[in-house]
Amino acid sequence: MKYPPVHYHGYLGLDPLLSSQHRKSEEYGKPAHDEMLFIITHQAYELWFKQVLFELDSVLEIFKKSKVAETDMGLMSARLERSVAILKMIIGHVDILETMTPLDFLDFRDMLYPASGFQSFQWRLLETKLGLRMDDRLSYNQAPFYKSLNESQQAEMQNVLSQPSLYDAVEKWLERTPFLQGENFNFWDSYKQAVATMFQEDMETVKNNTRLSEEDKKKNLEGLQAALKSFDALFDETAFEQLRKEGQFRLSYKGMHAALLIQIYRDQPALQTPFRIIRALLDIDETMTTWRYRHALMAMRMLGQKIGTGGSTGHKYLADATAKHKIFGDFFNLTTFFIPRSKVPPLPQSMADRMNFHY
Repeated sequence: MKYPPVHYHGYLGLDPLLSSQHRKSEEYGKPAHDEMLFIITHQAYELWFKQVLFELDSVLEIFKKSKVAETDMGLMSARLERSVAILKMIIGHVDILETMTPLDFLDFRDMLYPASGFQSFQWRLLETKLGLRMDDRLSYNQAPFYKSLNESQQAEMQNVLSQPSLYDAVEKWLERTPFLQGENFNFWDSYKQAVATMFQEDMETVKNNTRLSEEDKKKNLEGLQAALKSFDALFDETAFEQLRKEGQFRLSYKGMHAALLIQIYRDQPALQTPFRIIRALLDIDETMTTWRYRHALMAMRMLGQKIGTGGSTGHKYLADATAKHKIFGDFFNLTTFFIPRSKVPPLPQSMADRMNFHY
């Protein structure tokens, strides 16, 4: 098939794209130079959000399957890592926006009411598809977050909220991890024993340390005993589920075990790509948090204690959202349960063979 010639300008739709910057300050006869920077920066955000959503939707389609093919694992990892690269890059947009001074911003800010970044449909869509739940969101103007969107967007958002998120799909994928138990190996029993041994050795080290006073030894031993106790829920499904109901965990018991197994034995060939996927999800959550934090700092720099144009508390709302709007918190908290690599129980040869590649 012979394809017709394409021109760069037309292919990229540059006429409508470059004609979509309309300064309110110019419309009101008070042209503010820096409003153009403000518009273009936010339009660039939205274009990149579109790309991240495009990547996320493709990953979600694969993860939703009852069985994820090995041939898709590298693809998902690559697309998640691409999303991380994009999100890291847009943090740099804040540096460009901050070349605008507060006085320059105030030249046109009052013309923007009640528009607000809170009305970014794509950012809310990204958060929701990743797995940020309604109850995990900071309250905004005493109404569901989607009420700030237009009617068609509200309907689409409610539909997305009713669908499984990436978090939900990843949890089910983790629960299907086949290596938690083997013919002669129960990962959790082996790990529990390794943890108990590690702490026992640490306690013996404290007891035999002649440089510590009796009071210091007591404090150190109490700290080690408290840390050891924090592992108990991971070895007791009933206790774990109770803590889950209380909100201390979100990931299921089996999902938590699988995520820990993948992290600990990440050098095994069969677990290297799952480890990259978990790391990419951590990076996405961390980078989104960093972007919110930079946004909050910029709001303080530009506005001080003024309220936001959308009616929020401005900097305070953004700072609080930074702390609260986390999605993959359990993956971050997994490090609480790590032990030194030298203490990790070795895999039986039969299981190591199953995790390896043979040619």
